[in-house]
Amino acid sequence: MEKRAFGKLGEISCLTLGGGGIGQVWGTTSRDEAIATVREAVEAGITFLDVAPGYGSGEAELVIGAAFNGRLPDGVRLSTKCMLGNPPRQEVLSRLEGSLDQSLARTKLKRVDLFFLHGQIVPDTVIGRAEGTPRGLFVEVVRPAFEQLIAQGRIGAWGISGIGVPTTILETINDTPPPAAVQAVANLLDSLGAMKRFEEPARPREIIAAAHRRGIAVMGIRAVQAGALTDTLDRALPETHPEMVDYRRAAPFRALAREVGESAAALAHRYALSIPDVATVVLGVKNRAELRECLAAAERGPLNPSLVARIDAAVGRPNRIGA
Repeated sequence: MEKRAFGKLGEISCLTLGGGGIGQVWGTTSRDEAIATVREAVEAGITFLDVAPGYGSGEAELVIGAAFNGRLPDGVRLSTKCMLGNPPRQEVLSRLEGSLDQSLARTKLKRVDLFFLHGQIVPDTVIGRAEGTPRGLFVEVVRPAFEQLIAQGRIGAWGISGIGVPTTILETINDTPPPAAVQAVANLLDSLGAMKRFEEPARPREIIAAAHRRGIAVMGIRAVQAGALTDTLDRALPETHPEMVDYRRAAPFRALAREVGESAAALAHRYALSIPDVATVVLGVKNRAELRECLAAAERGPLNPSLVARIDAAVGRPNRIGA
């Protein structure tokens, strides 16, 4: 499998196995199938696993623990996350430590390579949003707590989810010390879907480019936009749901995928792999069949510029893939 530079953290496979699918966020699977999927992913050359306590109430982390019994294969690294929100300042470190302790217990590991702040970093003026961490709290308390966990050898590095208010995320990327990694939306619609909980326009490609300029590793998420960029949505949603809106918007893309002889999911993953400065695309697969489709798509490689331009035109993107 293709390897890419992963910021200052060495190299990484162009695909990462995410925890959403094996944690049953994206539909039902069995524990045995999830374990088999993880093992097959590693055997196929995937060198990074990205989980979180929120994926199936710890199910994704339990799958990792069952798959490898506390000994990841050589060269394989793992990240997990903490949904911190906006706790009292004096509780930040203990909450991060408590979340990490539970993640390590479920995965049976002694440390993680990357520890992400899950959820949004929001302006200090935004209050009452459970998943939002005010930027002032992040700078003054959360970031020093992450650095303390690095000094203790409990985590290798820390990162952020780049799905919050773009202005605030860009501030955080350009601040010192910067995160080692950022998870940013990387799909052909530039859509955060239901994760968009702010008023200003989403700017995922600007976030990706800014991170790359600072040497921050970029993990592309939402390649198929929660199913909106697949052939058929695998769950019933209201017509006004953001993912259903995106699914309708993507109808010309699905027609183009059929024309070129690819599934919509495979073509969407190849598009995400073609976005400049994305080091790895995080997969949300829940079984080996879905995994194999993504592996085959990665083997076919990034898209040529002419097909990128056709996809952009089909969904109404004004510029080419780097824009």
